[in-house]
Amino acid sequence: MSASVSFDSQPSLFQPTKVGRMNLSHRIVLAPLTRFRITISHAPIPEVVREYYSQRASTPGTLLITEAAVVSPQAGGFPHVPGLWSDEHIQGWKEVADAVHAKGCYIFFQIVAIGRGANLESLHDHDPSFEVVSAGDIPEPVVESTSGPQFAGTIPRPLTKPEIDQYVKMFAETASNAVYKAGFDGVEIHGANGHLIEQFLREGSNNRTDEYGGSIENRAKFLLEVVEGVSKAVGEDRTSLRITPWLHDRGLAMKHPIPLFSYVVAELKKRFPNLAYLHAVEPRVSVIDDRTPDADESNDFIKALWCPRPLILAGGFLRDNAVQAAETDGVLVAFGRRYIANPDLPYRLMKNIPLNSYDRSTFYLMGDATGRGYTDYPFAKANE
Repeated sequence: MSASVSFDSQPSLFQPTKVGRMNLSHRIVLAPLTRFRITISHAPIPEVVREYYSQRASTPGTLLITEAAVVSPQAGGFPHVPGLWSDEHIQGWKEVADAVHAKGCYIFFQIVAIGRGANLESLHDHDPSFEVVSAGDIPEPVVESTSGPQFAGTIPRPLTKPEIDQYVKMFAETASNAVYKAGFDGVEIHGANGHLIEQFLREGSNNRTDEYGGSIENRAKFLLEVVEGVSKAVGEDRTSLRITPWLHDRGLAMKHPIPLFSYVVAELKKRFPNLAYLHAVEPRVSVIDDRTPDADESNDFIKALWCPRPLILAGGFLRDNAVQAAETDGVLVAFGRRYIANPDLPYRLMKNIPLNSYDRSTFYLMGDATGRGYTDYPFAKANE
């Protein structure tokens, strides 16, 4: 941008904003993206993962969000997904955070518990005593998938109250490791895509009759306890949450999700006024697949409740609709597939440079250390 052009002449998407403790130079965000370039011991593959995130930090002042890391071995259930409980994990991810910071960018670490979608065999690889657990005892529907991870259909065991308390502590401890040991700028709690936190929220997976089941208030209790635990561990302004109000997969679709998620957002606003940001997936995407939303499916209710606090929206964005979305005060836009294929995406969007096409067949190459479909996408040639 030339010195003669003022910020006010630029779309809000390309203007600076403050999120938590971070002073961002624009409102384009790297969405959290499971890529499986992780060792069998759940550490980032040396060099490759660091290079991947470093590439996507090519525009100073960018916010990146990592792929989801499980908060403990028993909270996992997939091979080649990250963890952050060992020195090997912490050192590997510290190198990633350091590389991103060296480029003048910021990075949040996403943390998750898988719940009923876990693969029992993968759990038993860690410890034969580990079980598939969830909010209730309703199993994950088995759906054959050729485009992404295959979730299991094991009948889960409902977590006990002491186990729920343990999971809250695991989230808090992982957050502490991310911020204070690995050097991340904050953490994003993965409350989306049908994983454990969302299994408590939704009636399709939560058939409990205790204080964590039944009413909306009860079903939201675990989520709010996790946010509280993480906030106490690292600070509200280093804590964030991702939600998927319009999830239509994994047996969790709801006809009327707005009352549930309105309560969640309102409680977050009341209890955690300094939360770094809220992150919501648009209704045109469900987990990894595009869909055509119904006319009444919209995140406008979240914007009305939450903005002008920082709100990241994700799901199927291109330049034009991203520019439009970011005109709402507080809104940032996260890109996934287009950021995979365009490591310099903020620069390309700012300059309106055509984008590389992505290759979905290389999205989920478990344990692959070659960088194929990962660090080999070309940058645009700078013309300034």
